[in-house]
Amino acid sequence: MRFSAVPAILFACMAMAGCSSTGPSIEDILAQTSSETTGSIDQTASPPVELVSSSSEELPPEVMALVPPAPVPKAFVPAAGAEGAPVPSARSAAMAVPPQVSVKPTVRHQIFEHSFGDAKPINFGSASPKSLAVHGVDVSRWQGKIDWEKLRRHGANFVYIKATDGGDHLDPMFKENWHGAAQAGLKRGAYHFYYWCRTAAEQAEWFIRNVPKVKGALPPVLDVEWNAFSECKKRPSRTQVLEKMKVFLERLERHYGQRPIIYTAPDFYQDNLVGEFRDYPFWLRSVAAHPSKVYPDREWVFWQYSGTGLSRGVEGKIDLNVFHGGKDEWHQWLTANTG
Repeated sequence: MRFSAVPAILFACMAMAGCSSTGPSIEDILAQTSSETTGSIDQTASPPVELVSSSSEELPPEVMALVPPAPVPKAFVPAAGAEGAPVPSARSAAMAVPPQVSVKPTVRHQIFEHSFGDAKPINFGSASPKSLAVHGVDVSRWQGKIDWEKLRRHGANFVYIKATDGGDHLDPMFKENWHGAAQAGLKRGAYHFYYWCRTAAEQAEWFIRNVPKVKGALPPVLDVEWNAFSECKKRPSRTQVLEKMKVFLERLERHYGQRPIIYTAPDFYQDNLVGEFRDYPFWLRSVAAHPSKVYPDREWVFWQYSGTGLSRGVEGKIDLNVFHGGKDEWHQWLTANTG
């Protein structure tokens, strides 16, 4: 909230009687701010923040408006009740802040260093995912009850949560996982497992019906792969696959205002996606070699490097993923893609 004027009597009090404010300090006000404003399903807890100094010259308008004004010299304070009492501008008030006062104008998502284990570790050599800074996980009902605080502190900075499958299946743990991840401060997103025996429009509407549109959420994901265990045995032609994917992706983008991410595995990619969807971000499964060897022509945002990960907060195995970039690139990507 911005204050547009201050009664003249307040300044007279400050200059002549030495009145002092008992309101909250700038630090108290900023400590209550968060970039994690959400509002579709739940109220999320603000994640820990990294303090970064900023001079008073760089204060945003809404903060400068809350800085106590500098005392007005007695010679310029009109008598009580006089009209035209001077009101210091927000900028002149900000200039009066002592040099040692510093604040952070924005809140950055805290990144935890990963310390995951692996039941079947792979030596990726110099291209190891360990060289990348921002790790995360993906989960579904098969992870059971998750201790999200422990999982995050063990290195899960983001999570993709299974939401829907086909046109009528909702993962029974989706709502609990969606809420729990937010409360623990993870960046969260939802994914849909495509079922080749239902239309794309049906599946898109089913996902939209069950996954809330929440400010700050990661872009939605379309998971396309061949599933040998599915009751649907159809394997559409490449042309049909691309047509179905296009319908689904465009419907989600119109609804959420975010370009969806495509998740896929090596065999499906070779059959259908080589050279396709160049203007979409990809999340690639590659658990035996670096993606550059398995998908040599494809840029990627996320790499799923293990399906046998081990972590505190989860019983059994969990999928491990990493973001393609450093900490600064991660924050830039979040700003550009999560609203």
